[in-house]
Amino acid sequence: MLLGRRRFDSVSSTMATSPTSSARPGNRGPRGRASRQPTQPIEPSPSGSRYRRTGWAFVVLALAVVTGLREWFGVSGVAGGVLHHLAAGPVGVLGIVVPLLLGALGIAMLRVRRLGTVHARISVGTLGVLAGVTGIIQVTSGNPSLSLSLGIAPLEDAGGMLGWAVGYPLAVLFSSVAAVILFVLLIAFSALVISGRTIAELREQLAERRGTADQQDDASGGGENLATRVLGAVRRAGGRRAQEDETETRTLDSYDGDEPFRSALETEKRPRGSGRRKRTRSSSTGAADSADPMAPHDPDDVRDETATSVLSGLSGAADSPVDVPLGDEPVSPPAVRPGRSATGKSKGARPVPPAEPNAVTEETPSVEPDLADELGMTDMAEMASMALPDGTTYSLPSESLLESGPGHATRTEANDAIVEKLQGVFTEFKVDATVTGYTRGPQVTRYEVHLGRGVNVSRVTGQEKNIAYAVGSDEIRLLTPIPGKSAIGVEIPNSDREMVKLGDVLRSGAAKKQAHPLVVGLGKDVEGDYVVTNLAKTPHMLVAGQTGSGKSSFVNSMITSIMMRATPEEVRMVLVDPKRVELTIYEGIPHLITPIITSPKKAAEALEWVVREMDARYDDLASFGYKHIDDFNRAVRAGKVEPLPGSQRVISPYPYLLVVVDELADLMMTAPKDVEAAIQRITQLARAAGIHLVLATQRPVASVVTGLIKSNVPSRLAFATASQLDSRVILDQNGAETLTGQGDALYLGPGTSAPVRVQGSWVDESEIRTVVEHVKRQLEPEYRDDVTVPEVKKQIDEEIGDDMDLLLQAAELIISSQFGSTSMLQRKLRVGFAKAGRLMDLLESREVVGPSEGSKARDVLVQPEQLQETLAWIKGEGDAPGSESAPAEAADAPDHQPATAMPASDSRIAESAAGSDINSDPPVAQSWDDDSASDDSEDAWSLTGRGSSW
Repeated sequence: MLLGRRRFDSVSSTMATSPTSSARPGNRGPRGRASRQPTQPIEPSPSGSRYRRTGWAFVVLALAVVTGLREWFGVSGVAGGVLHHLAAGPVGVLGIVVPLLLGALGIAMLRVRRLGTVHARISVGTLGVLAGVTGIIQVTSGNPSLSLSLGIAPLEDAGGMLGWAVGYPLAVLFSSVAAVILFVLLIAFSALVISGRTIAELREQLAERRGTADQQDDASGGGENLATRVLGAVRRAGGRRAQEDETETRTLDSYDGDEPFRSALETEKRPRGSGRRKRTRSSSTGAADSADPMAPHDPDDVRDETATSVLSGLSGAADSPVDVPLGDEPVSPPAVRPGRSATGKSKGARPVPPAEPNAVTEETPSVEPDLADELGMTDMAEMASMALPDGTTYSLPSESLLESGPGHATRTEANDAIVEKLQGVFTEFKVDATVTGYTRGPQVTRYEVHLGRGVNVSRVTGQEKNIAYAVGSDEIRLLTPIPGKSAIGVEIPNSDREMVKLGDVLRSGAAKKQAHPLVVGLGKDVEGDYVVTNLAKTPHMLVAGQTGSGKSSFVNSMITSIMMRATPEEVRMVLVDPKRVELTIYEGIPHLITPIITSPKKAAEALEWVVREMDARYDDLASFGYKHIDDFNRAVRAGKVEPLPGSQRVISPYPYLLVVVDELADLMMTAPKDVEAAIQRITQLARAAGIHLVLATQRPVASVVTGLIKSNVPSRLAFATASQLDSRVILDQNGAETLTGQGDALYLGPGTSAPVRVQGSWVDESEIRTVVEHVKRQLEPEYRDDVTVPEVKKQIDEEIGDDMDLLLQAAELIISSQFGSTSMLQRKLRVGFAKAGRLMDLLESREVVGPSEGSKARDVLVQPEQLQETLAWIKGEGDAPGSESAPAEAADAPDHQPATAMPASDSRIAESAAGSDINSDPPVAQSWDDDSASDDSEDAWSLTGRGSSW
């Protein structure tokens, strides 16, 4: 055995120092061939510390047995008296419970690897209870004391040494009655310490159980008829809706438009006991559940809405998972109704009964009670069809159109095997760290590692390669620490991955809790909780990842979520699809404000229209005195907003406007300046106007996702990337390069620095088509004509021909510099002398420059302030610069003073221009002779030595 141990240590050290040694050509078998014999796993022998702990546990159990025989049955030998004094001496007549306490301590030592804070809490609470009970016994027994003649015998019949130590002084100081009252308070406080709850938490739990019982009574009927039940359900729903509206009104009335939202992410905190695993060292020991966890549930029972809680920050997920020993067989709660835990409770850690390793928990989120089925309706959404302003009725798609996904397995044998491998790595490399538990998600499982006292975190992070080698995966991710916990997280992909369906996410408690139309389903986090986000709080999002990572799936889930939850009067969309195939399935839905845009040039025009729409909305907000579009819409519905006097406008609420760009890279390649400027204005100002932007790209490079765009888009959703550089472009930190793909993503919300890992939801194309057909059957799309301007063919001078771009550049260069030189055009535009001279002649014919004066630069006749007007005139889009004011000035000018400052050599052009109509065609170029050129003048042509021949 010793020889085998040494061989294992030597092999381990060799593999740690040279991981590639096994692949070298020199490693051959006896006959020169590569050895193909499989390596047999060698199990390391248990350490001495584990044997010592087990040995002490058995010693404690043996002591409990012999003490119980003496105290309960009077069976003992010579040592019976000693055992009695050991049991009754400390606690007196409570010595009868000492065997039970010793047995519990021994079992705890066998079940866990080390005693943590939870066991310390239970020990302190138990000691407090013993002190209170023994103190009461001591005081009520006459408060005896130690005697030299009798020793501790009087105390053994009372409260023992502990009762005498706490009871005697209190009885002397405050009287026996006061001492008893104090001991009762001590017992109550110690019981709270043991339970791990406060009085307020206990009250909430009792109220919740009472509410659950009331709901069960309502579901069972309670002797009431169907009409009474319907009326009660309507009243309860109306009360909840009124309360939500009142809360939302108070929130928005106090919202100043620039105040950041608390959190854009919403997670469904599942009932404790439904899917988390952790060691008993960090468990909360609650009262035993009286309900039978294995009892079957009636399929017609009313489903409780799953308890939800808003994350105060994206660093959330600080709640302790369910606590069960990792060393036992894999267990999982039985399949239960959505919204219930396996024990029928909604909160609190509960022990999970053993089950088959492959047992799963059905976590399809809860829906309303089956009241709709009794009324002959297919879905609760049809009970509350929405009436549109034009009198038509619009019903949201039924939740049944979206399929449910498979159940969620909370523990498998593969997870337990990885726990042993991780612990083996720490043991072999002598790192004082312990795997205390894990939380299993649909794609990855997060294993929690607690360090020993004085151990540096780098000791664990430095073992990343060894951990990857041990578990056989290069896609591991280390969290140092887990947000909200003093633990290191090791995220490892599951060998049996699960699919997250969009229907389950939208039916979850996290989605049902929010009535906002811009709530979309993201998926599930690492802890298995459903995650949704509100685009109104985001308020703009960047979605990026390499090809096949799940970006398009998220876009489909987002648009489908909007169609499932919002009417066309609430949300309108602008979809930009330069790839022409990703979003064509949504063509014709009534939520669109324009047909799907596939041309990058038209997409830039659409973004400019969004800017104009944003300005128009802000004009209304400023005119009527509101800071946010929600406040304005609420006032319009209440009739508090009236048109200005003399206006014929009919004021109606503004819908939310969602702009989705499926591929930002194509737009940035076509018109980078215009697109970047439009995105900058939208992302800076559009939140309060109800306009939200979602940018998606599969090229997360700095030339596409510029710093200006990133600085104004606070929310990022990063799917798997090819390198750390791409991850830093999206998230400003590493992490996306370690994702597994297939919807695995990191979500970084506004105002947070720690991304949350989520598994994106999936919706089949058949489900999308079903939802699209449902909404298209009810309404036709109403497109606006001013979103994209149709192309107008402009009449270009035949004289200009194909030189329009060069002519515009030459005009901009000359007007900006106020220097009309042909040689400058040659240098700046990189054209020949003939082309530069022709451009100068064209500018002269359009009165941009004056005539040639030999080697001198030509006079520039247009001021820099008239640059844009001149360029538009050259392109045929406007009038000549100064054409409206020139005739008036000429009429008012005296006879001896010219209307405009023109060179003397240009008098003929000035005269013809003054006498012509402002809408007349531009003057025709005339030929000029450079008679004024002196012999000593130089220009670009004369410097070549061929000026005389010209």
